[in-house]
Amino acid sequence: MEETANNTPEPNRWFIIVNPVAGMGRGLQDLPLISKLLRDKGIQCEPVFTEHKSHAVELTVKAVNDGYRKIIVIGGDGTLHEVVNGLFIQKRITPDEVLLAVIPVGTGNDWIKMFGIPTRYSDAVQAIKDGCSFLQDVGEVTYEESQYRQKRYMANVAGSGFDACVVRRFNHLKAKGRHGRRLYLWSVVRSFFAYKSAGVKVSVDGNIVYNDLLFSIAVGIGKYNGGGIQQLPAATADDGLFDITIIRPIHWWHILFRMRKLFNGQIYSIGHTMHIQGSKITITSSPDSILEVDGELLGSTPLEFGILHRAVRVIVSKKFLNE
Repeated sequence: MEETANNTPEPNRWFIIVNPVAGMGRGLQDLPLISKLLRDKGIQCEPVFTEHKSHAVELTVKAVNDGYRKIIVIGGDGTLHEVVNGLFIQKRITPDEVLLAVIPVGTGNDWIKMFGIPTRYSDAVQAIKDGCSFLQDVGEVTYEESQYRQKRYMANVAGSGFDACVVRRFNHLKAKGRHGRRLYLWSVVRSFFAYKSAGVKVSVDGNIVYNDLLFSIAVGIGKYNGGGIQQLPAATADDGLFDITIIRPIHWWHILFRMRKLFNGQIYSIGHTMHIQGSKITITSSPDSILEVDGELLGSTPLEFGILHRAVRVIVSKKFLNE
């Protein structure tokens, strides 16, 4: 590894966190090709593999403490989630002093869709070479787990109710070796007929905006979740606000015959939906509802969300900055 005289990495050197199991093993399988593309662009890097859940958090803390200020994630939304949390756990510098890039090899890759990062490796590497960056908001999420209050940071979208149940089924099927582009959609269908709406109270910036049976709620910095569903089509990643989509109890035919509206940004034209914005959100429910953040299952209600404005610097596409 090339280092400066004081044993810190060269300023232009990237620390690469590789999730070898992301995208059903694509993280490992495609690493030689990705490494060649990075070398061809003159991008100096130091790759390290994750070995277990939450390892990317540890690796991020170590990388920052060792002097790295540029990190590339070769993985999916879950790996990015861990790296963002590592940036906030370390206390050496402020998180926005690190430049964060993603080469997507995951299953859903929803975060990159917001910022126009291509799925084609050569184009994603070119975006890193171009160096266009953007300060995005980050969500601070507090939840209940094992009778203790816990805290996480979110880079994209969190969900409770039906959303979290779909993620639970989806992750269960992946753990059993199931895969394929339609696996998430299958999880949606199976979960729909098993899920029971809970009584939920939602407060936004101190005002109660919902207090009734609730099917699902999504809170986001970004627009996309679930492998391309635009559940928060109006979201802006640096406006200092969460976008919130509330879905009241709904019959299956409302979704079946309007499925395309979930993907083309017209979700709010489906009945039983509400769109709200705010910077502080509290959610309580009876019975408790489980929580997912950036596709990772965590604890359950009561939930609190706070916004951290322009808190992480990320590589984005030129097209995103020009829109």
